[in-house]
Amino acid sequence: MKTNEVPQDKSNLSSSNVKELIYATDENGTYTTALSSGWEPKTIALANSIDAINERIANAKQQVEDGTYSPIVYYMEVHKMDLEILSSYVGMWKWRVKRHFKPTVFTTLSIKILQRYADVFELSIAKLKDIKHE
Repeated sequence: MKTNEVPQDKSNLSSSNVKELIYATDENGTYTTALSSGWEPKTIALANSIDAINERIANAKQQVEDGTYSPIVYYMEVHKMDLEILSSYVGMWKWRVKRHFKPTVFTTLSIKILQRYADVFELSIAKLKDIKHE
């Protein structure tokens, strides 16, 4: 793409006067950098991704409220983590963290274990246990 063809579409970046640095070719055909305020296809893809994340968070919250999963699942989605990342952050085996997804197991966790999760999610144990205020 040539520097005069760099897209300047409206995007999430345009509202904050932030520009994205991209590579383009100048009039001599050499690569150079150019600033772009946005590109419509990229904006649409980003919006779709954010919508999908918000849907996963809403589903996780509903499952916790229904008693299917523990609040750990909800906070894992909010923080855009998966089982592998969460287990590495709390320093436990994946099977053990997955076991903590069960509400009956979650209610029996020690303060020490709950604190590990609370530290990872950067919240108090009380807030970890109760997602109703989220």
